Amino acid sequence: MLRLRNILCLTLIVATTLNAHAQSASRLVLTRQIDSIIREKINDNKIPGAVIEIKKGDEVLYRQAYGYAQKFNYELKPLAEPELLTTDHLFDIASLTKVVGTTTSIMLLADRGLIHVDDPVGKYIKAFTSPDKAAITIRHLLTHTAGLFEWYPLYYRASDKQQTFKLIGELPLAFPVGAQRKYSDLGFTILGEIVEIVSGQSLDQFEEQNIFIPLGMKHTLYNPLKKDPKMPIAATSFGNPYEYRMVHDPALGFQFKEIDPNSWNGWRHYVLRGEVNDGNAWYAEKGISGAAGIFSTVDDLQKLVDMLRNKGKVGDKPFISEATINTFLTKDHFNNGLGWMMDPVNSFMKNGPDGTFGHTGFTGTSITVVPSKQLSIILLINRQQMGLINEKEYYNVNTIREQVFKAVMKFAE
Repeated sequence: MLRLRNILCLTLIVATTLNAHAQSASRLVLTRQIDSIIREKINDNKIPGAVIEIKKGDEVLYRQAYGYAQKFNYELKPLAEPELLTTDHLFDIASLTKVVGTTTSIMLLADRGLIHVDDPVGKYIKAFTSPDKAAITIRHLLTHTAGLFEWYPLYYRASDKQQTFKLIGELPLAFPVGAQRKYSDLGFTILGEIVEIVSGQSLDQFEEQNIFIPLGMKHTLYNPLKKDPKMPIAATSFGNPYEYRMVHDPALGFQFKEIDPNSWNGWRHYVLRGEVNDGNAWYAEKGISGAAGIFSTVDDLQKLVDMLRNKGKVGDKPFISEATINTFLTKDHFNNGLGWMMDPVNSFMKNGPDGTFGHTGFTGTSITVVPSKQLSIILLINRQQMGLINEKEYYNVNTIREQVFKAVMKFAE
């Protein structure tokens, strides 16, 4: 009997050792694949740099920085000593602001019973009681189905936050309410206004006190240069060349009859570093918007992701109730959650298992979470530092996102 027990123990030890070796080998294959994907794009001058963090359960599988935080000056000439990118660098996370800041704020307010996602927006904002907007709910704003313009150069007609809110309320609808999903920055700008009205605080103050500080996100904020001009921050664009094109080039379909493209000329003419790339957030809202403006690090973003992946808990302590998490991360008939994208046609979660969610940012950032596998991928790319391709578009990083996601999912099989 003792001999049999010893044999069984030895067998278990061998099996455990072999399994550990197999996992280690599989992990090495994954890291080499990720390394190859990103380095290839850097070597081909598609992107200047990237930071990635892949986590499964409580274990960080891979965390690495590549390339440069800033590679070129305003004339697109290579810097003599370009700044190396590190995992401590802050990124302009662009539209990840919508989920990291605004959606989480709405979650908290709903969780505390201060709002309901099916409340009419007109309950909080008088401009939305007009006949054309009375049917719009907070849910519509979160799901991009409110019928608002997909984009509008607000800074041509507004120069501060209150003027911006007023202008959006006065604009006509572009689409029928609830009929289709049309991704809109304007809807999340209004969600930011709702957070301010309900909480009695400015959006940045509410998020700092109720999200960033409690979650230990010490390097997540708006307008980082106001806190510390020497903070390590990845540079983005050379002014706003693409947004300039959006206003001036009819081929992009963003022209508005009431706006003369030459009637405003406050464009920035320098490399953006620590200033939000998004024009409406910067020119019209002084860097703080529900649609864009947050700067953060990969480690800070991981803390928010861990909370969501843990059904609203931080460790064993509740931060947001599981019921609220489930409400926001349940697909609607457009295949998306509230704030978060859940449609597996998206490149950053292509063919992901049910329940996968995430979001992207125009600067090149993305978050992907696969709850069924306890996996998350945070990929931060400062693609705009390469400038516009043929003065038209920024390099499309969807190929990188899709390749990374595919490699991670193969590892998780």
